[in-house]
Amino acid sequence: MEDAYARSVTEVLDFFEVDPAKGLSEDQVARHARVYGKNVLPEEKRTPFWKLVLKQFDDLLVKILIAAAVVSFILALINGETGLTAFLEPSVILMILAANAAVGVITETNAEKALEELRAYQADIATVLRNGCFSILPASELVPGDIVEVSVGCKIPADMRMIKMLSNQLRVDQAILTGESCSVEKELESTKATNAVYQDKTNILFSGTVVVAGRARAVVVGVGANTAMGSIRDSLLQTEDEVTPLKKKLDEFGTFLAKVIAGICVLVWIVNIGHFRDPAHGGFLRGAIHYFKIAVALAVAAIPEGLPAVVTTCLALGTKRMARLNAIVRSLPSVETLGCTTVICSDKTGTLTTNMMSVSKVCVVHSVERGPVVSEYSVSGTTYAPEGIIFDSTGMQLEFPAQLPCLLHIAMCSALCNESVLQYNPDKGNYEKIGESTEVALRVLTEKVGLPGFDSMPSALNMLSSHERASYCNHYWENQFKKVSVLDFSRDRKMMSVLCSRKQRQIIFSKGAPESIISRSTHILCNDDGQTVPLTADIRAELESRFRSFAGKETLRCLALALKWMPMGQQTLSFADEKDLTFIGLVGMLDPPREEVRNAMLSCMTAGIRVIVVTGDNKSTAESICQKIGAFDHLVDFSGRSFTATEFEELPALQQALALQRMAIFTRVEPSHKRMLVEALQHQNEVVAMTGDGVNDAPALKKADIGIAMGSGTAVAKSAADMVLADDNFATIVAAVAEGRAIYNNTKQFIRYMISSNIGEVVCIFVAAVLGIPDTLAPVQLLWVNLVTDGLPATAIGFNKQDSDVMKAKPRE
Repeated sequence: MEDAYARSVTEVLDFFEVDPAKGLSEDQVARHARVYGKNVLPEEKRTPFWKLVLKQFDDLLVKILIAAAVVSFILALINGETGLTAFLEPSVILMILAANAAVGVITETNAEKALEELRAYQADIATVLRNGCFSILPASELVPGDIVEVSVGCKIPADMRMIKMLSNQLRVDQAILTGESCSVEKELESTKATNAVYQDKTNILFSGTVVVAGRARAVVVGVGANTAMGSIRDSLLQTEDEVTPLKKKLDEFGTFLAKVIAGICVLVWIVNIGHFRDPAHGGFLRGAIHYFKIAVALAVAAIPEGLPAVVTTCLALGTKRMARLNAIVRSLPSVETLGCTTVICSDKTGTLTTNMMSVSKVCVVHSVERGPVVSEYSVSGTTYAPEGIIFDSTGMQLEFPAQLPCLLHIAMCSALCNESVLQYNPDKGNYEKIGESTEVALRVLTEKVGLPGFDSMPSALNMLSSHERASYCNHYWENQFKKVSVLDFSRDRKMMSVLCSRKQRQIIFSKGAPESIISRSTHILCNDDGQTVPLTADIRAELESRFRSFAGKETLRCLALALKWMPMGQQTLSFADEKDLTFIGLVGMLDPPREEVRNAMLSCMTAGIRVIVVTGDNKSTAESICQKIGAFDHLVDFSGRSFTATEFEELPALQQALALQRMAIFTRVEPSHKRMLVEALQHQNEVVAMTGDGVNDAPALKKADIGIAMGSGTAVAKSAADMVLADDNFATIVAAVAEGRAIYNNTKQFIRYMISSNIGEVVCIFVAAVLGIPDTLAPVQLLWVNLVTDGLPATAIGFNKQDSDVMKAKPRE
């Protein structure tokens, strides 16, 4: 069912003739299985090994060498040669070709892994309602119309339409499919949007995504190949690998060389027709064969047999250098492709940003009597590491943030009204989250505020080990307060509350959407003296103005925090308790840009490479992040340069072509849009590098001239890509581009060196043949010269370091 998202729950259930209280009957299951097929991604026919091997010999220069080997062998037999001498020349040629073919076969077999790894994202089991009973079945047995129950931690087994909510809310992490940085809240209502993308289909649960909060029931509407994952698989199958610029150049060079060789060989034969009858040859036929052997020697002399080996060595050296820069290359020719890249389509989340939500702004009420009324603090730090400084509005660093009443209570509330975990991973050497990224950002803020009453704070915290430091302040507050009761977040309230007790006193801590918290607050906590004063209409208006500024102009994700003193002895919380709150403060958070991205993007522009930011997030968020990066400062605004996928698709063909030439930001995209963007740019003769980390990025990564996957990304993305960034960093791409340009320069130099040497050999044999001088160089000797005498110095050229101005030149044609 293609349009389940636009239909009501009743319409969808009627379409599949299913009762939501009983599920499908056995007869219906059998009938639907026949009509819709099984819930598995079909196995794909693999290219036979023999075909892969044969493909490696489909090259003009290689065919000439094979022909030379065969002719050499036949001529040796005609001359009556036996044993080692007859097989020496052809076997040496064939050994060289076999070594080159082996490299090609290994590269090609890696590419087919992407399709196999897509299966890892299929769920194994599902809780299904059939014949009025719930049972746990293999996910492969699901059919459209099945009623399935999902809860926290479940991997969605098929594409499903929500029919019933069994908790306050249901949130799903669909980053692998859409690239959205935050989990998505699902709902029951049908979607009215025309040309709806995955992000708009808020009532559909997509196969392979994971439930992070809540419980619900849904009806299966798509299985196997008819799911979002299935469409990615089809897209991967339809995507042909692009021929690299180096391969194109070498093919052109090979064709030219073949014509020259054919011309010279024919010329040698024609020139020497008069010498065929020379008595020294022992007859006309033997004379013809003698000069035919010279023609073969000429062919061997003209072809630089060492070239494939030297090119491979040079690319392998480049690969090794790139690995030191944290760029792991999976396909050797792609190393050089980077050097002529003209457009980089970069994923926003995790590449330009850290994909670690961080609190960047805090707003509190300073004082009611003395102005200014509201104080703003900015917070440094862009990762989950508990390292960062809090600055006041004048840019002065706060020595002891925890001595300020509002910041202290914000830290308490952030630690206690929180279900997430922040921990240190010693294997990766970084801090990791478990739970919602917004909640982890609050945990990190608590660590940055520190603890009150210690003069040695925050330097004392730096003495702790990384493992202890991760949540030291959070654990302090969790030990000081005992959690008594929790009211989970719900869509209608848009807030969460927790009841805590400490030293014979009870207190509610609440966090939620600013409009919900402010409307339920009657008092505010002042930051200068810790007094609680009534919340007046003027202060309420000022807070709402700051919230609009945070959420609008700065596109920060905002949460408000509040507290309320309760009578001793209360053991439960009710919604009625969430009123007459005391407002503590407002926090604004974002997925922050990486610090090194700005300079990297500027060096791209200097090198004539355009950067297009591609993201599943909405337009205003993407534009705000790009402004924060600072690399687009030369643009007055983003009008005519920023498009949503839907806006771009609706443009006429001519305007699309013009939009592509100016585009800087492409938002609200789904997998097909990324691939469409790559194809459109390639039609304009651009060499496109595409970055990505999710399953959704795989088709575009494969289609791009060079696909770049993130080290922290999915196995599918890594398999479809040509290169993997171990540190997920955009700046690494720029360093790799410089390395790619250096490799091309080195390749050009050693090809010139080898060809000049080969020209000498051709002239030597040709002149000798014309003058009637006896054999000067045998084919085996020529092979030895080409491979060893020429090959090793040429390889040395591959070690040349890059020029200092390599990133100041425009990309080559």
